[in-house]
Amino acid sequence: MLLQSSNSGSGCSWMQDDSTCHDTVTNNGRRQGPLYSVFPTTPAEVSSIQDLFEFICSGPLINKLGLTPEMVSESIDKWLEYGLRLCRLFQVNELYLTIPQKARFYHYYIPVFLWCEQQISHHMSTFKDEEDIPPLMIGFSAPQGCGKTTLVFALDYLFRITGRKCATISIDDFYLTAEDQAKLRENNPGNALLELRGNAGSHDLSLSVETLTTIGKLTKEGVKMKLPRYDKSAYNGRGDRSDPSTWPEVEGPLTVVLFEGWMLGFKPIPVEVVKAVDPQLETVNKNLEAYYDAWDKFIKAWIVIKIKDPSCVYQWRLQAEIAMRADGKPGMSDEEVMDFVSRYLPAYNAYLPALYSEGPKGWKVTDSYLKVRGTLSPSVSFWSAGEGPLNHNADTLLLR
Repeated sequence: MLLQSSNSGSGCSWMQDDSTCHDTVTNNGRRQGPLYSVFPTTPAEVSSIQDLFEFICSGPLINKLGLTPEMVSESIDKWLEYGLRLCRLFQVNELYLTIPQKARFYHYYIPVFLWCEQQISHHMSTFKDEEDIPPLMIGFSAPQGCGKTTLVFALDYLFRITGRKCATISIDDFYLTAEDQAKLRENNPGNALLELRGNAGSHDLSLSVETLTTIGKLTKEGVKMKLPRYDKSAYNGRGDRSDPSTWPEVEGPLTVVLFEGWMLGFKPIPVEVVKAVDPQLETVNKNLEAYYDAWDKFIKAWIVIKIKDPSCVYQWRLQAEIAMRADGKPGMSDEEVMDFVSRYLPAYNAYLPALYSEGPKGWKVTDSYLKVRGTLSPSVSFWSAGEGPLNHNADTLLLR
C-alpha cells in the first residue's frame, strides 16, 4: 500500500496545504503550528472496529514489537483511545479517516509510542525500588524535513495524556548565539560550512552538557529547570538563542526525554574520507569529536529515520521556511534556503552512511530493513540496549 509523499519539512510537514487551524503549543513551549492537511478532503468510508483491528494488525511494526493479534485485540480500547486523541490533536475527523491518516496514526505513531513504553519499562526495571529513577532519554536522528519533530510532538502528547511527564529538546536549542556564531565565522574565514548555524562547531556544548545533566536529575516533585530554546526566525532566518525569560519550565519527576536532531549519532570519520567529500569538512570532523560526550552518551534508546537521497532536504527546508513566513515570522528567501541547505549536504554525504550501517556510537546494528515491493526506501530504525534494530520501511508511511 504505497502512500503519496508530500514536499514538506516544517515539523508538522505531513499536514500542509491551504487549510488553516489554530496553533498548538506543547507543555515544553515548542510551538507546533499551524497544522495543515494534505489528506484528501473526500470522506472515506467509516471503518468498523473489526476493520480497524485488521488494519492495525497489518502494520509492519506489529511483529517487530512482539504483538500478536490476540494482544492487539485485548488492548483495542487503548488503540482506539490513542487514535481518537491523535485525530483531535491533528484536527482530522476520526469518523472519516483516509488510508494515509490511518497509516500515520496506527502503523507509525502509536506503534512507536508503544515501543517507547517498552523501553521505559525496561529502563525502570534496572533500578531498585528505593532508587530515584532518572528519565529515559530517547534520541531521534533524521535529516531536516523527515518528520521527526512531528513524531516527537505526537509522542510528547501521548505521554502527557497517559499521565507521564515528558520533556522535549532539540539540538537546535544548543546552537550558538548569533554573536558567538559571528565569532565562529570570523575564526574560520572562507569555510562556508561554519559560516551559518548547523554543522559541528556551531553548538554550545557546555550548555548541552549542563542541560542534559540537569534534566536527568528531575526525579522528584518540585524540582524544576528551564529548557533552552532557539529562535530560527531571528535575524531574518539566521537565528539566535531565545531570551532565557521565554524558556519553558519543566518539573520532575520526568519519565522520558525526547531529544531530536538532524546530526544526532554522527561520528568522526577518517580525514581522507572527509576530504574526499569536501575539504571544508576537515574542521567540522575535528569538532565532531567532542559531540559524543556532549550529546550521544546521554541517549539510552535511538530512533533513526533513514532517507535515500539527502538532496530532498532542499525542498523540505524550503517548505519549512514558507510555512514560517505564512505564520507571520521572517524566514529565508528561496535563494537563501538553497545556500543554507548546501552547507548541510557535505555532512549528510559524509556521516549518514556510517550512521545507517553501524548505528550511533556504541550500538550494534545489523542490516534488516523491511522490503516493500522490492525497494529500500526511507526507513525508520530503532535501537535499544542489547537489541538489534527495529525497522519500518517508509514505503508504507508518509515520512515527509
